[in-house]
Amino acid sequence: MKAGFVGLIGMPNAGKSTLMNFLIQEKVSIVTPRPQTTRRRVHGIWTSKDAQIIFVDAPGVVTARPGLFEFLANEAQDVARESDVLVAVLSVDQRSKEEAEAILEMVKKTNKPWMAVITKTDLDSLAHRALILQDLVTKMGGKSISISSTRKDSFQTEDRKAVLEAIEALLPESAAPLYDSELYTTENMKDLACEIVREKCFLNLKDEVPYSIGVRTIEFKEDADPVPKINLEILVSKENHKGIIIGKGGLLLKKIGQESRAEIEKIMGQKIFLGLKVSVREGWTDNKRIMKELGYFHESRNNN
Repeated sequence: MKAGFVGLIGMPNAGKSTLMNFLIQEKVSIVTPRPQTTRRRVHGIWTSKDAQIIFVDAPGVVTARPGLFEFLANEAQDVARESDVLVAVLSVDQRSKEEAEAILEMVKKTNKPWMAVITKTDLDSLAHRALILQDLVTKMGGKSISISSTRKDSFQTEDRKAVLEAIEALLPESAAPLYDSELYTTENMKDLACEIVREKCFLNLKDEVPYSIGVRTIEFKEDADPVPKINLEILVSKENHKGIIIGKGGLLLKKIGQESRAEIEKIMGQKIFLGLKVSVREGWTDNKRIMKELGYFHESRNNN
């Protein structure tokens, strides 16, 4: 038996979350076209007869600065340090060759087993960049696989199998699976519900608003009658952002709620009640108490 934690490391919007969801064939990480969608590590589990891969979807590698971005930077570094195997996720639409080189240097200097996955190869106008990235990986002493997780054809199945087999070969030996083989994530439903609402906010809003959004639980009663009762609070850092999220006549917030409820119901396999409220918490991204409540906090790095 082989088993271990596999950290997905890459720049923001490289396709790490899409890749993990694709490989385990379940939606665990939220996905949007916006950078910094993933804010904390998320675990997805794939189990076969001979192996168990615990994928760790890390936030994109960013420059540390006080507040939320400091957490994001530390989270990516911690995932790289704590994983057994690393996958450098490189996309053909990265801003520069230097970004790809930085990611490859980051994973290589850990001295851990690693490989690279080149994503978004379905972008025909940029497809030639896959060859450039492959060459970079080879020069770094690694191996790479180019895929498109959004393509719907027989090659998609082959791509998925190739990536899983390549990762499995790098895993350490294990006496047994690290988690129950029936699990596909360690995330709890309360956290998943908050993430789904944040995803729908990202998808329905424009400009800078999503980056100042946090979602936290007010009430989560799975045993409520007649259906589970979930009340969540959407936090924004500016007063004018509240009105943007609510929308004219409350229509945008209603749309976010409807889309979120449908996805949560699909995961839970039953009807639910979902209530959303929007609150202003100026400067919440620099507030340690709120950051900790939202899960954007490292106990080992913060003592107060």
